[in-house]
Amino acid sequence: MLAYGLPADATDEYIKIGESTTIESLKRFCRAVVEVFAERYLRSPNANDVARLLHVGEQRGFPGMLGSLDCMHWKWKNCPTAWAGQYAGRSGSPTIILEVVADYDLWIWHAFFGLPGISPPAHYIIQGKEYNMGYYLADGIYPKWSTLVQTIRDPRGPKKNYLL
Repeated sequence: MLAYGLPADATDEYIKIGESTTIESLKRFCRAVVEVFAERYLRSPNANDVARLLHVGEQRGFPGMLGSLDCMHWKWKNCPTAWAGQYAGRSGSPTIILEVVADYDLWIWHAFFGLPGISPPAHYIIQGKEYNMGYYLADGIYPKWSTLVQTIRDPRGPKKNYLL
């Protein structure tokens, strides 16, 4: 059900269990995942995590970077008619945007549906100027916000190689 987005009653043919048993098993699985992984992985970054991310970003030539931001549009097949206009994408049909922030080792720090949030507090210095808010590396489709730094596609010459 999680992997393929199937309804609970679609699994009875394949694994020979009823809909209610499938739903109960999925709920137990989700509770177990939260119980086992919540303390380490299902949390917001703390001060130590932010310091580690900033250190690694600086080592890789991106001082102040907290991670990379990306998003994808999912078609919302069962969108309520009253909401369809608000969620209509370029295709004209309703979509939901999943936004994800991952760090250098693909640890997902942030995943949600909706508008981008703000970055956690971070302190670093670039060319003598002090900053108190981290940023996320993003591609050119995002708005020009202070928490989103866009890369330069195919830099030409040494001047264009600098991101900040």
